[in-house]
Amino acid sequence: MRTWLLCLSIIWFNFGYSQSETDIQLAQYYYSNGEFDKALGYYQNLYSKSPTKVYFLRYFDCLNKTKNRKEAEKLLKKQINSNRKDVELKIMLGLFYEEDKNTKSAEKIYNELVDDISPVPNQIIELSNLFITKKKFDWALNVLQKGRKLLRYSYPLNVQFAEVYAANGDFENMFKELIDFLEISVTNQSAVQNTLVRFVDFSDKESKEYQSLKSILFDKSKKNSDNFIFTEMLIWFFIQSDDFGAAITQSIAIDKRLNTFGEQTLDVGKIALENRYYEFARKAFKSVMSYGFDSPYFVDAERLNLKVRFLELTTNRNYSQDEITASIDEYRKTISRIDNNRISFELGLELTYIQAFYGNQVKQAITFLNELMLVSGITDIQKATCKMQLADIQVLTGEIWEASLLYMQIDNDYKYEVIGQEAKFKNARIFYYDGEFDFAQAQLSILKESTSKLIANDAIQLSNLITDNFGLDSNFQIMGWFSQGDLQLEQHQYEIAFNYYDSVLRAEPGHSLEDEILFRKAKAMQLQGKWDDAIPYLERVISDFGRDILADDAAFNLAEIYEIQKGDKEKAFDYYKSIITNFKGSLFSAEARKRMRLIRGEKLPEDDEKQNN
Repeated sequence: MRTWLLCLSIIWFNFGYSQSETDIQLAQYYYSNGEFDKALGYYQNLYSKSPTKVYFLRYFDCLNKTKNRKEAEKLLKKQINSNRKDVELKIMLGLFYEEDKNTKSAEKIYNELVDDISPVPNQIIELSNLFITKKKFDWALNVLQKGRKLLRYSYPLNVQFAEVYAANGDFENMFKELIDFLEISVTNQSAVQNTLVRFVDFSDKESKEYQSLKSILFDKSKKNSDNFIFTEMLIWFFIQSDDFGAAITQSIAIDKRLNTFGEQTLDVGKIALENRYYEFARKAFKSVMSYGFDSPYFVDAERLNLKVRFLELTTNRNYSQDEITASIDEYRKTISRIDNNRISFELGLELTYIQAFYGNQVKQAITFLNELMLVSGITDIQKATCKMQLADIQVLTGEIWEASLLYMQIDNDYKYEVIGQEAKFKNARIFYYDGEFDFAQAQLSILKESTSKLIANDAIQLSNLITDNFGLDSNFQIMGWFSQGDLQLEQHQYEIAFNYYDSVLRAEPGHSLEDEILFRKAKAMQLQGKWDDAIPYLERVISDFGRDILADDAAFNLAEIYEIQKGDKEKAFDYYKSIITNFKGSLFSAEARKRMRLIRGEKLPEDDEKQNN
């Protein structure tokens, strides 16, 4: 008998459970399809058995959708009586009354909620957030204002106020709250800056938001001259605006007030240098150097000041012979004075590069490189780096087989290092220049698997160039002219290089090397600092050979010319974007995305890591 009753109980339970599951499925089905009249009965049944908030919300919504307003109000009040601490339900009742244009009843509920606030931060924030989600911004502010009185600033509600102002489009008050917050919590400076970047277009200096934030920071800085956080924020503001002149002026002032020997100014100078604002970077580093040798930042500032000179020569290539001579002299004086092998080694490499490739001082460069390799304390890799530069200079002067021997030595000594793979590639080019295309191909085949993507890509490009244009006897002369043109280009003999390239097209108009020749001519113009002359060649590579291997290289070159040399960030942005949209899988895609974000003024993940460290 007991067994029979137990079995009956189990059957009845399973039947009930199955029936409940069916009701849930049907309720969800009808609700999802917008058949609220059919869903209503099921949710009413489910709610009566299990009055959870999920079933309540669906049941309540079905009543509203089927215009059972009285039943809906009754249900909502019942739910409130059962859940007195659920303030969201009370706000729902207020909104319900507003829908019926019963604003007095709605305001009564909202006022009661504000009046009942306790000096508990979590409760205040929760109620404010609920009003925000319902787009009741004025009531959210009322909650926070009452909370601020109750808490008496024992708990800062600046962030919450800022959120409400932001949601309501009141950015001026939002900025004020965030900047005021820094008086209480300096450690949140990075978080405040990240938030401001989202709401201010620093490239639009006439915008209301830009002018508002600028005014607030200036005002705070003047009224709180002893609190340097606001001066630091001004410096940050000007950096975001690419106004490095104003940023450096502020940093110099703060260094003088704090007697920090140029620490702040050095940091701003580094940022200016990274962003290629060489004139402002030099101004910053000179200011730090003015503190004299006793400054702990003097050596760094002096080294970076020389780095400015080096980059101006090697990237802008806009210089006179007098400027080159002055740079060489300054390098020599600094190296002779610095008693630091690591720093003097780095400066020595820069000096010899300027001497050989820009100053017509090849012999002096070779002599100094040989001396550098004998300096005590430098690593084997540093010695190999000297040897590599020495070989590069030998290629420049036409001693290509002496260069080949040095490249082979580095390759043998560092087979599995990037420097060894770079040397192997440069040695393969020596054989390519000399017309030994088969041997060059053998070396390039190995380098296609290089751990360095750049070396692997260069190897693939040169290998494909040889494969596509050499193989038949009739092609040897054409490839010989072309490779000789590349050697002359490497040796900065531009007129001779152009003669070789033109010989190819005179012999075979429309030859498959035409895009390569256009790209080489563009490179020659860039090496001479003739940026405007380089642009038409690169544009032709894209327009006439848009599906060939050099098209994305040309687009990236154009983007850099417009960004760095011509200061046209809008046009640069378009070319970076074209790499992503038109050349999928390009090696430049990741860098193009990074440059686009920088042009838009967005922070990069590594910037946050630097600040956190």
